[in-house]
Amino acid sequence: MSIFKIVVKHMKDQTIFDQFAKKGKGQKLRTDGKAVIYTRVSTKEQAENNASLETQLKYCKELANKKGLEVSEYFGGTYESAKSDERKEFQKMLNYVKRRSNVGYIIVYSYDRFSRTGANGAYISDQLKRQGIVTISATQEVDTSTSAGSFQQNLYYMFSQFDNELRRDKSVSGMQEKLRKGHWTGAYPFGYTNANPGKGKTPKFVITKEGKLLKQAFLWKANSNMSHVEIANKLQEKGLKINDKRLSVLFRNPFYCGLIVNSLIPGEVIEGNHQPMITKELFLKIHNLLNTGTETRKYCVDDENLPLKTFLKSTTCGTPYTGFIVKKKGLYYYKNRRKGSKENRSAKKLHQEFLELLETYKLKDKKFVAPLKEMVYDTFVSMNEEAIKETKELSSGIVAIEMKLDRLEERYVFEEINKSQYDRFRTKLVAEINQKKKNLSKHSFDSSNLKKSINIALKYALNLPLLWSSGGDIEVKRKLQYMVFPDGLGYDFKNKRVQTFRVNSIFAQIACLSDTLGGEIKKGTFKIILKIPF
Repeated sequence: MSIFKIVVKHMKDQTIFDQFAKKGKGQKLRTDGKAVIYTRVSTKEQAENNASLETQLKYCKELANKKGLEVSEYFGGTYESAKSDERKEFQKMLNYVKRRSNVGYIIVYSYDRFSRTGANGAYISDQLKRQGIVTISATQEVDTSTSAGSFQQNLYYMFSQFDNELRRDKSVSGMQEKLRKGHWTGAYPFGYTNANPGKGKTPKFVITKEGKLLKQAFLWKANSNMSHVEIANKLQEKGLKINDKRLSVLFRNPFYCGLIVNSLIPGEVIEGNHQPMITKELFLKIHNLLNTGTETRKYCVDDENLPLKTFLKSTTCGTPYTGFIVKKKGLYYYKNRRKGSKENRSAKKLHQEFLELLETYKLKDKKFVAPLKEMVYDTFVSMNEEAIKETKELSSGIVAIEMKLDRLEERYVFEEINKSQYDRFRTKLVAEINQKKKNLSKHSFDSSNLKKSINIALKYALNLPLLWSSGGDIEVKRKLQYMVFPDGLGYDFKNKRVQTFRVNSIFAQIACLSDTLGGEIKKGTFKIILKIPF
């Protein structure tokens, strides 16, 4: 057999065994596939200018022609920030190439056009590469089929992210400086507008028409403690549509009282340069209302007709009374909500019994206001004699220490004592005065405030039943109920009688001192416990 025939036979034998060769684990690139082009800019202004997008597209097309690639689709062509890979056009492009087996290349102007997220951008490129799709740059050409080329591509992604971080740090530092100077950054809060717009200009925030209505909402909350739902409804009647949840957020924003807080300057509160919508005192008042959970609730129609609901409690089991309506008759009833209880009472009759009770604490003639005012005031002073005495002592002590501080400063000025002695004694005296002021705040007695409270109570006392029965707002009724009877009332269902647990001392004295006042006020048969007035 000739050498030629032996070689040919050997080659045929080898071909037969090729079928048993192991397949490689490397990525099989779609080198003969089509390409897509992705272009983008970061801002709307750049997109409107269009110069950068045209340049990117030009270079990408040139690379496609150079490599003999057919472009099947174009993506981007608009502004999308590459700080996130959740871009609309970017995701559209990824979905397109993954679903088409004939696409082998994604062409971009530079790798930062593809992604500026660093490791995540490298990860996306690697996942595409595993599917046979290569990302190539028109201006940063590398051979991603080699380890060195893939590493270089990843470096481009990393440097893009690093550049982002540097820009962010510079931007954040600038915003922090502005905030610390009292200038708000970013979108202005609801109710304000910038009267001096423009890049590089100092913003001038002024209150808008909506802001004036929002200011009214702050006042409603502070002065009447309205529910957020009720405030939202009142604002809508005036043309401002805003929901109760947003109101809750706005009420907690100190920007409206002239202060600036921001996560960029944690732990800092800066006095802003903008016009405050409300005072700091008003803001703190609302803040306290929100924190103590004393917001008034939104009442329904049934509540309006059952003002004593939960205010009344059974004297036998302590269970609160609720209520219901007999729809066929249109009549309301109070009901002991204890399981199995059959204590139902007509709201009309129970209201009449309550009015009779209020009549007991009504001041029937204005001529009794002056003597009763004096009696209540004297009673308070007598019952709180020790606290008043302590208040006077603390006040005198503060004055004495202040005189010592003045004397200490004189001695230091005239060099009778040195700096070390001055600092030591001053620190001691300041600590003493602060402690006394702290104690004084706990025991302070303001006679003018007490007299105002007494005047208000006596004004109500002249018209108690009328104020409650006149069909006013249920919130007014409930406030009046708790003002006179702080712990609510008991109801003796068996004897059909309303009973008191505790009565505000001012109204209690109206009943207790009826004999002193010439018998004009009939003394009730209810249990009265004298307490310090509010």
